Amino acid sequence: MRHRCRVPELGKPADQRKALLRALTTELLRHGRITTTKARAKAVRSEADRIITLAKKGTLAARRQAMGYLYDKQLVHSLFAGVGDRYAQRKGGYTRILRTVPRRGDNAEMAIVELV
Repeated sequence: MRHRCRVPELGKPADQRKALLRALTTELLRHGRITTTKARAKAVRSEADRIITLAKKGTLAARRQAMGYLYDKQLVHSLFAGVGDRYAQRKGGYTRILRTVPRRGDNAEMAIVELV
């Protein structure tokens, strides 16, 4: 039984799932908007919100945690430099999920994840 197991498994082993979420989060923070499946979008939303919350803290420990998660060191520097004024008044919900048309090959539900 998987009662009360809240981790979205995405049909992958744990190491591949973690790498996928790290890559999607890095690209979302770099470009501001990505297109992916709806299940992956919902999974990456929480990770991106967690990284932006770390950037709002701005401490050295938070910076090290973000560097340990994201793949791009320059992205972490720019995120910590610019996120304070952009999300200062917002207490959460830094991402938006917009549903789009189903994917042509396998009819998977697609979505656009973007930073608010």
